[in-house]
Amino acid sequence: MDIDLFDFNLPDRLIAQKPLENRESSKLMVVNRKEDSVVHSEFFNVVNYMEKDDVLVLNDTRVVPARIYGVSRYGGKIEFLLVKNIEGRIWEVMCKPGKRASIGKKFHFGNGEIEATVIGIKPDGNRIVELIYDGNIYDVLNRNGDIPIPPYIKEVLYDKERYQTVYSDKMGSIAAPTAGLHFTKELLCRIKNKGVKIVYVTLHVGLGTFMHVKTKNINDHFMHSEYYEISDYTAEVINFAKSRGNKIISVGTTTVRVLETVFTRNGKCIGDKGYTDIFIKPGYKFKVIDSLITNFHLPKSTLIILISAFYNREKILTIYEKAILNNYRFFSFGDSMIII
Repeated sequence: MDIDLFDFNLPDRLIAQKPLENRESSKLMVVNRKEDSVVHSEFFNVVNYMEKDDVLVLNDTRVVPARIYGVSRYGGKIEFLLVKNIEGRIWEVMCKPGKRASIGKKFHFGNGEIEATVIGIKPDGNRIVELIYDGNIYDVLNRNGDIPIPPYIKEVLYDKERYQTVYSDKMGSIAAPTAGLHFTKELLCRIKNKGVKIVYVTLHVGLGTFMHVKTKNINDHFMHSEYYEISDYTAEVINFAKSRGNKIISVGTTTVRVLETVFTRNGKCIGDKGYTDIFIKPGYKFKVIDSLITNFHLPKSTLIILISAFYNREKILTIYEKAILNNYRFFSFGDSMIII
């Protein structure tokens, strides 16, 4: 399929620049696939589209303060974005300016609390570096790093916790699983009190999730792999619910990718961990999820391709047109939809 089939025009004014004061007060578009209908609501009403014994699956990853600023031994300034831990103290990083980061170059960050040596260069220009630090890397980054807010957000985010879900737990992402940003602890309690089972998976979100597809044919697009985990308990809850005909409701495309990866590899949900580069596009047969809570995504992204696979490309683009006409806010701090 041609990537231009997933393009649309979005006014800049609809790109949300800051989170709402109350997370659950965002708009919610309810998309009913069977009825081909759209209802405009508010996110706190999302509980109305869940039934007792349904399963709500959340991604509990936490965003790492992965952007650090440093200097070389000669005083040249450098910026690193820690993209992925390869093993031990070896990391893949994006850096700028890249010309300063040749193999063998050394840099220090945070008054010397972190030192880095470039030991390799990938074909895409990312560097492989070895870090030297004392203690736990995430503690060190909490003291010295910045949360990597997406480049389309121009306003300063003073409360960095607003780019974390309220249930974030396991450090590892460089971008938030944004569909979960709408949930409050109070809303999760109301959902649980209705008898809905709430379980968690982990997928550490990398750069590839949000990047534009740059190939003309989407089948030629290369998906970056991302680390995931699913517990035995989560798998058992999902399998039991499916055996009884209850709905599996995924919060976000990252959660979808974990569940569909595990089921595709094993024929059912099992406790598992590893890396996934699954690219879900039209024609894919979903094996686990029944409903999807998601934000409004970038044009030509793997995310809009995924939700087009879950519903219908033409209808999704029509829905996006309705969202624009009704002044829905787009992207990370934007509004939400549930596809049922």
